[in-house]
Amino acid sequence: MTKGPSASLPTILLVEDDEELANEIKAELEGDGFLVRRASIADAAHATEKSDAAMLILDRILDGVDSLHTLEIMRRQGAKIPVLIISASSSVDDIAEGLRAGADDYLAKPFYMAELVARVEAMLRRLGDISTTRLIVGDLEIDLLEQTAFRGSAKLNLLPREFKLLEYFARRPGQLVTRAMLLKDVWHYEFEVETNVVDTHISNLRRKIDDHGLPSRIANVRGLGYMLRAHAA
Repeated sequence: MTKGPSASLPTILLVEDDEELANEIKAELEGDGFLVRRASIADAAHATEKSDAAMLILDRILDGVDSLHTLEIMRRQGAKIPVLIISASSSVDDIAEGLRAGADDYLAKPFYMAELVARVEAMLRRLGDISTTRLIVGDLEIDLLEQTAFRGSAKLNLLPREFKLLEYFARRPGQLVTRAMLLKDVWHYEFEVETNVVDTHISNLRRKIDDHGLPSRIANVRGLGYMLRAHAA
């Protein structure tokens, strides 16, 4: 399985044909703790298929050609990467076209670099964790963009609620997770209720992530809750 970039350095693909502006954007974002990779529109489309970047910054007009057509194709093919369009075309209709084509945000040129950085941070925050698009605990890996999970090279066939449950644990490896926390944050109950829904889903998840004959990776903490371990022990 192909691994993504370091979780501490979110990778941003930058497609911009103005060399001076591209260098300025790259320097600004890297100064704020991001890793910026310059790419052509074709390279960016290929990279998003592999989900090895946190987001894409895309100039709308590249060598005189509107890149929205390529963005529409990427979205139809299932690309889920957040996309920020930057463009000198900034009328209300232009912005509406960009958003309908699949952009998550649209920033008109010229812009202040501080605003660009703020837009990038806001978009990545909406993923739930600005630092990564992947969560890795031992040989468990979760791709937050593709909504897929793997144990080693084997893809786990998780139901949507099981995926959310595993994601919740993977964000807190080695930490106590109580039943009340799960009911509130995964099931969105505002108060604890008498139900075995947590136990049932954890049991189902254990069957999919555990090794036969070994202790569960989701350990019971007697009388308190559960804890995800990197390895069964």
